[in-house]
Amino acid sequence: MEIDPYYYTSSIHHDGSNRYVRLQKTGKIEIGSQVTIRLRAAPAAPIERIFLRTCPDGEQQFVEMQLEESSGDSNAVSRWWGVVIRLSMPVTSYRFLIFTQDGVWWYNGSGLHRHVPTDAEDFRILAGYQAPAWVQHSVFYQIFPDRFANGDPSNDVRSGEFNYRGFSSIARPWGETPAVSGGTGMVEFFGGDLAGIQEHLDYLQDLGINALYLNPIFSAYSNHRYDVTDFFNVDPHLGGDSALVSLRKATAERGMRLILDIVPNHCGILHPWFQAALADPAAPTAEYFTFYHHPDDYVCWLGVRSLPKFNYRSQALREVIYASQGSVFRHWLRSPFSIDGWRLDVANMLARQGADQFGIEVGQGIRQAVKSEQDEAYLLGENFFDASQQLQGDVWDATMNYAGFSKPIWYWLNRFSIHQHAVPHEFGSDLPFSTQALVDTWQAFRAAIPWQIACQQFNLLGSHDTPRILSIVSGDEALNRLAVGLLMTYPGVPSVYYGDEIGLGKQPGTTRACMPWDQAEWDNELRAFYHTLIHLRRSSSALIGGGFQVLAIEADTLAYLRDSEDEQLVVVAHRGPDDRLATPLKVAHGAIPDGITMQEIFSQRRKTVSQGVLSLDRMATGIEIWLARR
Repeated sequence: MEIDPYYYTSSIHHDGSNRYVRLQKTGKIEIGSQVTIRLRAAPAAPIERIFLRTCPDGEQQFVEMQLEESSGDSNAVSRWWGVVIRLSMPVTSYRFLIFTQDGVWWYNGSGLHRHVPTDAEDFRILAGYQAPAWVQHSVFYQIFPDRFANGDPSNDVRSGEFNYRGFSSIARPWGETPAVSGGTGMVEFFGGDLAGIQEHLDYLQDLGINALYLNPIFSAYSNHRYDVTDFFNVDPHLGGDSALVSLRKATAERGMRLILDIVPNHCGILHPWFQAALADPAAPTAEYFTFYHHPDDYVCWLGVRSLPKFNYRSQALREVIYASQGSVFRHWLRSPFSIDGWRLDVANMLARQGADQFGIEVGQGIRQAVKSEQDEAYLLGENFFDASQQLQGDVWDATMNYAGFSKPIWYWLNRFSIHQHAVPHEFGSDLPFSTQALVDTWQAFRAAIPWQIACQQFNLLGSHDTPRILSIVSGDEALNRLAVGLLMTYPGVPSVYYGDEIGLGKQPGTTRACMPWDQAEWDNELRAFYHTLIHLRRSSSALIGGGFQVLAIEADTLAYLRDSEDEQLVVVAHRGPDDRLATPLKVAHGAIPDGITMQEIFSQRRKTVSQGVLSLDRMATGIEIWLARR
């Protein structure tokens, strides 16, 4: 009888979580460590033999995996194979060769294949990798300092206080609609500062937030402060260095982590380094920049002349930015500031300039400097695209996961579009992503990096550089909640953009709006929804460090499993517009046994798995999260 492979292939599963990659002894994964690699499949899967394929020192090696004894139990919902290997290299790549009654399969990070795949998407284990262990237990909150809260009006920018690029500074009343970016928009200030953030730490703690990411706080003339004029001083209009020391102390007392934004790719046109280079081509800092014709023709970030780009051919520049003991990166990691990490602006472009492609080299140098100061520091790079080259354990710990998480969700809930700085700026389709395209994009970006990195990727629904998620879904509250549910349950570290939790963003153009502190303006039901999900994310072992397996892909519905040794959590996301009919969800291939009772966290409904399915009721647009603890 001909075998239909599709009835069993969906049950074959492996990922890098602790159920599938187990250290033989407690401690860190190091060269010399022995680990057990495991794979599971349905009992009825016609598997004859499984081999683990590795490539030590470049030569392939196959080791046969053994069926675990417990898998012989007639009541088992799955069978498990395992093999012990010793890690001999900093990066161990592996995939599985599976012999079945209907032929041969290869299984790697991108899934099952009949053809022989390349090594590019093999599973990977990093040995000796300095992971910031606290990150996986964190829920971040991103703050644009000028727009969050005004804690000290005495340090506010005054109207006409300075002129910058032909525009005079403007002091704006709190809560007014910001101007569009550029022009006067960059020099209007609402008075937000570090004292304001400190005043509202209790609010953030109640929400469940335990890590903060602040947009730039160093001295600059714009409200976004990406045109820094002094890397070694906090802007006085934000409260100066003393305000950062106070905020750091207050966050530490609450067990909150704090990371800052840095711009190692460029500086502001009024930075003394650049001003000296303009005045004298023989100045010591002239080599920090690239002049085609001095002084007017120089390399800048994407043609923005107010942002001259650094030239990392200069060893002196490397020293002052990261390499020397007194460098910028090191300075703020030390007491009394003791920040917990860095978000690097435009990390995709850092140290890259035509023939000079020093991005990996400089990134590795930054990592060495930062980790020598604080091995638990979190290094987060901005990158809207494929950052996999920088995510192999030797450069960044993570990137802002636009390409591998955010944008696929935008495309699925709205429409596919492409944005670029060149003309045309944006183009796309009126049609949304299919559910299959969403899943395939997610999987492609997970497969390109080690699981250890995927679990600490910085997942977000929007930021200071994008429309807010509520704007992307055109104010649809159900789709907004669906997106938040995905954010809090997908592998990686979730980040909430300030104000999203209370409904800021119903109108376009509110990306950098002031945080409203009048609770009458809040969507309190939405805030309660965030509160529930944030506390689930911080308490669930399946979400903190569990595996990930897609259970169902339907036209408008996605279901996936997050599992650990003591929890199984099923997420069902339905985008509508029509209700999902009361169709059973097959969960047996996720190793969820009959008889287990699952509870939906919002409605408190309870369902018992029977005949391999979870019987779901009719479902409107939104998200359901079903949880079972062993």
